[in-house]
Amino acid sequence: MKEKVKENIKSSEKLSKFLEKNELHKKDFAEMIGVTLSYVYNLIDNTIPFSTRGTTLERISTVMEIEPDEFEEYRIPQEPILVDEAVDILKSALKRKKMSVVNFLKAFPRKKRLDIVDVLRGALPMPLDYKELSAIGKIAGLDSEKIYSVWENRLKQVLESNGMNIYSNSELINSMLECAKKHVL
Repeated sequence: MKEKVKENIKSSEKLSKFLEKNELHKKDFAEMIGVTLSYVYNLIDNTIPFSTRGTTLERISTVMEIEPDEFEEYRIPQEPILVDEAVDILKSALKRKKMSVVNFLKAFPRKKRLDIVDVLRGALPMPLDYKELSAIGKIAGLDSEKIYSVWENRLKQVLESNGMNIYSNSELINSMLECAKKHVL
């Protein structure tokens, strides 16, 4: 039985192949990961050493849909990474829809793409703004009920993190949420 041998490709070559395979312009990629176009060219051409900055490598890996540790330059962060259930729901929706992260990002205005990458990698929380969250969910193929559910959980997170005991205030919370649900669904 043949063992599948993992290619040990230089990071710059891996990035270059990804851009070519996905027909992704370097300028678009630079905007998606929050760097300049010349920086992307330098990474690909090996003019500079491939990034060792965790944030940059995590953004690159998020767009490429690979784990950051597939880059030899990546060092595992010392802080624990918090995984948001809403991000898992979003990623699952993309898989069901068979939509790549690149195509998902292309559906957003250029200035919004970096924020979406940071949401996907867990560096930013899902937006609390219902209209914004709904737009993200619809692009990913989530139905209105699921989008509302994600928003409701996000709202509860924000209320709790700002000092509200949502259990002792459950009547108030439930009343607010019933009203919100009638309004948006």
